[in-house]
Amino acid sequence: MEATWLDSNSWLIELGGRRILIDPWLVGELVFGQQAWLFKGDHPQPRSLPDKVDLILLSQGLEDHAHPPTLKALDKAIPVVGSASAAKVAQSLGFTQVTALAHGERFTLADSVTIQAVPGSPIGPTTVENGYILRDAATGHSLFYEPHGFHAPSLKNEGPIDVVITPVLDLALPLVGPIIRGQKGALELTDWLQPQIILPTADAGEVQYSGFLISLLKAIGGAEALQSALKAKGLATQVLQPQVGQTLNLDLRSAAVPLN
Repeated sequence: MEATWLDSNSWLIELGGRRILIDPWLVGELVFGQQAWLFKGDHPQPRSLPDKVDLILLSQGLEDHAHPPTLKALDKAIPVVGSASAAKVAQSLGFTQVTALAHGERFTLADSVTIQAVPGSPIGPTTVENGYILRDAATGHSLFYEPHGFHAPSLKNEGPIDVVITPVLDLALPLVGPIIRGQKGALELTDWLQPQIILPTADAGEVQYSGFLISLLKAIGGAEALQSALKAKGLATQVLQPQVGQTLNLDLRSAAVPLN
């Protein structure tokens, strides 16, 4: 298994000989509802689109996960799997092979990788978006991805899982509460799934954020704090901190080794 962090929530995962692009925001600004005064994200350095992508996997329909400018730039023949709201975005942009997965449903990619949707982040009063469990059909190696740190207790039945991609930083808004559940969510996942490796997501590597909302966000924790908490609990799970664009060879018999 190989993993490349492309900043924010964007990942390129190589599993079962397939290249899976997760929640890509790689080109253009990130703005919600055309309200740049409220929140805007920028890539100071242009990021190239990865080649030979076998599948695009989208956890949510919001712009930071199903990013319209990036999706417009990608080949519309690439298969897309996503939550119901994310699938609607992909279909509206012209993708020709789009599968919406409800919680508990599975998709198989070229008989090599199975993708199972599980409950993820609540968005508004009625919508719960997707997390995903990916498994290599040949080796059994597994990965869990959910970008906001919200998980249903039913996930306890899915472990152990080798690699977990989850936020490790708490972000909260006054009067609203946590919008990203990092430390508690990561510790919860470690208890439930017993991963060998945690890869932090939802952090800012090179991207820059601006807008009124940024001044209100309160951030707590981080990778070092999580590693200390895991050590205090006597857990051997390793928290890695990849650099943007760095590919990690996740040798699940030992520590991950940077490839570049």
